[in-house]
Amino acid sequence: MMRRTCLTLPAAAAALAAAASPADSYLSATEASRRLRSKDLSARELLEMQLKQIERVNPKVNAIVTLVADAAHRTAARLDEEAARGRFAGPLHGLPMAHKDLQDTAGIRTTYGSPLYRDHVPERSTLMIERLQQAGAVTIGKTNTPEFGAGSQTFNPVFGPTRNPYDLGRTCGGSSGGAAVALACGMIPLADGSDTGGSLRNPASFCSVVGFRSSPGRIPRVPSGAGWNTISVNGPMARSVKDVALLFSVMAGPDPRFPIALDEPGEVFRRPLGRDFKGVRIAWMPRFAGLPFDRRIAAEFAARRREFESLGCIVEEVTGPDFGEADEVFKVLRALSFYAQHAAKVAAHRDKIKATVLEEVDRGTKLTGPQIAAAETKRTALFARVGEFLRQYEFMVLPTTQVPPFPVKTEYITEIEGVKMGNYIDWMRSCWYITILGNPAISVPGGYTPEGLPVGVQIVGRHHADFAVLQLAHAYEQASRKLWRRPAVS
Repeated sequence: MMRRTCLTLPAAAAALAAAASPADSYLSATEASRRLRSKDLSARELLEMQLKQIERVNPKVNAIVTLVADAAHRTAARLDEEAARGRFAGPLHGLPMAHKDLQDTAGIRTTYGSPLYRDHVPERSTLMIERLQQAGAVTIGKTNTPEFGAGSQTFNPVFGPTRNPYDLGRTCGGSSGGAAVALACGMIPLADGSDTGGSLRNPASFCSVVGFRSSPGRIPRVPSGAGWNTISVNGPMARSVKDVALLFSVMAGPDPRFPIALDEPGEVFRRPLGRDFKGVRIAWMPRFAGLPFDRRIAAEFAARRREFESLGCIVEEVTGPDFGEADEVFKVLRALSFYAQHAAKVAAHRDKIKATVLEEVDRGTKLTGPQIAAAETKRTALFARVGEFLRQYEFMVLPTTQVPPFPVKTEYITEIEGVKMGNYIDWMRSCWYITILGNPAISVPGGYTPEGLPVGVQIVGRHHADFAVLQLAHAYEQASRKLWRRPAVS
């Protein structure tokens, strides 16, 4: 199999021709797709526009860490030839994408953010990447991620940190941080990511884009060493809910190799998102689960209530069901997952793996059968409590994150409004408490702090109600779109 040439960013950028203005690089995926199909725009023209933006902006933020411009040009040229004959590859025909550096991409360097895999080039792609490319996406490279995706702050010893385009001195979140920044800066119209404790939702919130954690099983993870694992999912990111739904429709759908795959085909998520929300009951949760929230987050979130009320929703402020045992459940399941994925690597290369990964694997090593059984039992009870609660309300709405973007040199938050955090992930409980339910959840832009730092709103739906979550997110987005600001670096 021929390997694609992976150029360094400076070398690839130097090879690019002049392209359209930076403003054009923010063309939405759905609009770009319309223009491609009407032949008002070619795949090569769109690619040049995005590559020019990467050349201009990426050195400031370090979002795209491997660029394959030559291979992308060849793909775009092939797609244009097919379009000239009236044939289109699929729903993503001609749309440039960069893939999270945790996803194996055949012939393209995939490091997982680890020095152990600095020069790793997979021979096969994951199922998700195959689906994207078969649907016509033009792969342009890889986006940055923390080492093995551990942590909601995007930095690693291979590529360094990715910076927030709204304030270069602050983090973009993570672990899909490179993807969120590339979107926010207009470098790509669509991106993929993954989410265990908030890795799609946290960077979406920190970068004022949209990140969707769908129900486990919607997007089969093939290959996978933990097919029954429901706390980790892959998912779509974009600058709008409509674009997220388009991308999700390609990612989603059953596969016989994934044991928890859901049968519903991905095409159902390309239905129109419009819906009348008059009379729909929403649980408004500014103090979700009794967690501490930075006062700037709390203030901006409170202001968003009016957008939901403007849709005709019945918005009721509630404390919600008891999440008291969520900490124990998530930390046991997370440690178990890390042990399954990384124990062998830790045994062989402990000195080359970051401390937080070691911490999780070591915790996994010490788990007992009774601890795992108790976590599963308590998780089931929590799911039942939330299910009962959601018989009264169709959605829960809460802040995506507990803090706004923090300094890029701070590895993780240790205190929120005077409340000490127990470890490196405790500041993200507003996301991972939702993770353990398995309910679909999306982060949509929710305004900005007085310093201009993005805030996200998290919408959580009922079990398997992925389309309903997209519908409410879309309606809210239409009501609040005037809030969105282009980042300083764009």
